[in-house]
Amino acid sequence: MIFRPAYPSGKVSRVDPSSDYLSQCRDLITAVEGQKAAILQVADWFAASILAGEWSISSAQANSRILVEETWPRYGSFPGFNPIVELSLSFHNLVVGSNGQRQAMFLENVSGLAARILRNFDFSPEDCALVISSSGCNLVPIEMASGFRQRGVKVVAIISRKHSDASRSQHPEGLKLADFADIVLDTGAPVGDAMVRIAGLDTPFHRAPRWAMFAGKCDQGGGGCTPDSCRAAAAGVDGWGARRPGPGQ
Repeated sequence: MIFRPAYPSGKVSRVDPSSDYLSQCRDLITAVEGQKAAILQVADWFAASILAGEWSISSAQANSRILVEETWPRYGSFPGFNPIVELSLSFHNLVVGSNGQRQAMFLENVSGLAARILRNFDFSPEDCALVISSSGCNLVPIEMASGFRQRGVKVVAIISRKHSDASRSQHPEGLKLADFADIVLDTGAPVGDAMVRIAGLDTPFHRAPRWAMFAGKCDQGGGGCTPDSCRAAAAGVDGWGARRPGPGQ
């Protein structure tokens, strides 16, 4: 068993990281369940757009693109949602070099890019847009939502309230995605999108169970690795940027 540092509340856990992750996921389900009325309202809006033959849009960049993929018709799904995603902001597999993560993280905060994207489409007041961003603080999703509202499109935002509240907005006026949404849905995810604590790390670890298990091995010195050597910082959260690449890095 891995001894994990105390939570802010003082609670100490000896649960292994993967079990800890799964336990906290149950809390996320409870958080979503508490928003049932809002979710049903959103469902009505998007269903009405689809039945009217209008645009039912899902938009996200970077890691949030994963949620957009789930709205695209596949096995057991149905057509209706129109994805708006940019490859330059969400093509991460090369990490460094051409098409690398540094470029994507720069572009997601370039003002005016969202307006260029939206110029490709015609919208009507019967359309609905789902804009997804965990922090809701990067410029592209904020300006996408603003652009939708200027065109009379209903906007639904999916964010993490905790992460958004703790993150710095890149908007010049400090506005966030939630400020441009008609309805805000909360994933319940914790600050930094990470909730598994590992001995030797001053911030929580990645949210995926496979990485939680990897972190546990890392914590035990497996493979000659130390927790700090494989840490990635959360964007926009004060005090979490020690390992975040800066200019020229």
